[in-house]
Amino acid sequence: MSEDRHQQRQQRLKDQVDARIAAATETRGILMVFTGNGKGKTTAAFGTATRAIGHQKRVGVIQFIKGEWPNGERNLLEPHGVEFQVMATGFTWDTQNRATDTEACLKVWQHGKRMLQDPSLDLVILDELTYMVSFDYLPLQEVIDALRQRPVHQSVIVTGRGCHRDLLDLADTVSEMRPVKHAFDAGIQAQQGIDW
Repeated sequence: MSEDRHQQRQQRLKDQVDARIAAATETRGILMVFTGNGKGKTTAAFGTATRAIGHQKRVGVIQFIKGEWPNGERNLLEPHGVEFQVMATGFTWDTQNRATDTEACLKVWQHGKRMLQDPSLDLVILDELTYMVSFDYLPLQEVIDALRQRPVHQSVIVTGRGCHRDLLDLADTVSEMRPVKHAFDAGIQAQQGIDW
């Protein structure tokens, strides 16, 4: 490709990007959903949290399904003022007790609702929330109402597989992680510091 053609192509690209930037005039918090069957949903959420903390933003985290095992993200972010509230029952397929799982979910959800009303929080992560809705531990409409009534500047990230269509419709940004290949499928154990 000649230098002139390259320059013309890059200028067209720049014009397109500049036009999109100029058209984006609204300023408000956004609702992001990281879903799909691939690895990386929680990792993406915590990458965003780390970015927010780096810009002196305040972040709160609700973790559904997670247990009490060591949590690298919590180890790193809590000393920077990030509040973590963890359901702490572990995987629901291990407990297999709907009543206690629902009770634990509703208890941690009270913290989630509080965070979603807190104007001092710039970002709230609702990690693995999608399962709580699909298992009917949390009423979908209550979740939607809390997300709609949050402070206008507050951004939220919802993670988990099988996100309900109504949450996808409400979201501003939806990213779907798709599995191509995973070490665990080849018999390699999950590793602390890499997988959790």
